[in-house]
Amino acid sequence: MKPLVVIGDSMLDVDIEGVADRLSPEAPVPVVDVERRWMRPGGAGLAAALAARSVAEVLLVTATADDHDGRLLTRLLDQYVQVVPMPLRGETVRKTRVRAAGQSLLRLDTGDGTADGGSVSASVTRALRAAGAVLVADYGRGVAAHPEIRSLLTELARSVPVVWDPHPRGPAPTPGASLVSPNLKEARQFAPGYVEPDELAKVLRDEWSADSVAVTTGPNGAVLANGKRLTVVPVPAEIRLAGHVGSDTCGAGDRFASAAAAALFDGSTVADAVSHAVDAAARFVAAGGAATLSACDGAAVAEEDTTEGGGSAFEVAARVRARGGRLVATGGCFDLLHPGHVSLLRQARAMGDALVVCLNSDASVRRLKGPRRPIVTARDRARLLIALSSVDAVVVFDESSPSALLERLRPDIWVKGGDYTGVDLPEATVVRGYGGEIALIPTVRGYSTTQLVAATQACG
Repeated sequence: MKPLVVIGDSMLDVDIEGVADRLSPEAPVPVVDVERRWMRPGGAGLAAALAARSVAEVLLVTATADDHDGRLLTRLLDQYVQVVPMPLRGETVRKTRVRAAGQSLLRLDTGDGTADGGSVSASVTRALRAAGAVLVADYGRGVAAHPEIRSLLTELARSVPVVWDPHPRGPAPTPGASLVSPNLKEARQFAPGYVEPDELAKVLRDEWSADSVAVTTGPNGAVLANGKRLTVVPVPAEIRLAGHVGSDTCGAGDRFASAAAAALFDGSTVADAVSHAVDAAARFVAAGGAATLSACDGAAVAEEDTTEGGGSAFEVAARVRARGGRLVATGGCFDLLHPGHVSLLRQARAMGDALVVCLNSDASVRRLKGPRRPIVTARDRARLLIALSSVDAVVVFDESSPSALLERLRPDIWVKGGDYTGVDLPEATVVRGYGGEIALIPTVRGYSTTQLVAATQACG
């Protein structure tokens, strides 16, 4: 089986997340109390990682540097794809977002790296010539502008599907691309004087000598100019009606392009590939966007992620939202599962269409309950919980509060036991910030893990 080859400019994406509930005394700007920092591949690296969800073998041809951020980026990429490196002149590009309550407050861009213009290596040439399909993820940093690369892509377009995700600072796509996928804002930059997506798709298809152009239009889907045919491809109704106001759209274009390339790689028509890509991008945003591929530096937020049928809590969330359903989540230590826990979980599940349990890790329990806890390890606590019919997924987090995890998961309803009545929950700001609800369920009297431990010790 031939690989899918992604080629383009990669970067390191960082999200600094925290709480912003006051202004600085020096200036009217928010003060962010940092809680967590997340890192993931960006640019072509993100597109390749997303393509690896659909294709067994993905090669990423990209320019890399041997600096701190470059080494970190390479380690992140190695989890998903095989990297075929090109030399990078300058420092690795890093994009850092500062976020609070699900909103971006600021973005900081560092690094001046661009692809070296010298001769490409034999390994790059071999990788491209071996491709079953090619995705060009251009971020204007020189890979897609390299003369030898462009010559190879022009040649390959005659025999394999080439999908080109363009960038306003990058070159025009090489002739013969199967599909070019600018978003609406980019398309208007490429074709000044044209405004409507259908006009833009037709004009750019002719200007770029492409087989097809799909102008993506966010929540409205895409407009496809395929040959002489013009087609509007809407977001599926069940996802559109679900809303997802305030969802993080970071990476949506990469998800569209990677899904389209994977579909063409599997033999789909361009029309079917674009329909599949619109669906995949909408579900990707509904599930939390690029944040779902992030890794935490320091304490790990997702030590364990378990569902009854495999996959992840985020995939459960995406399926529920795609159906227009309500996602419920609750959290806690659940150390020595007892009837009080079971009652809370059953009532929580009845509030929506799926229940995710956010489970404190062993280290987190020790910080909250003392050095003798937990009695049952996180792995076994997760197994017990997922065995209950009321629980659809379990995800383990390491900090004392699930705030960072909830900012990614974004349940419609966050449930806690009635013993938290009148208590200022640390995660309340996050839940209310993205429009979620907080529900308190009365506890069952006579049951608590502390009481069970005390009773056991008394019997001993």
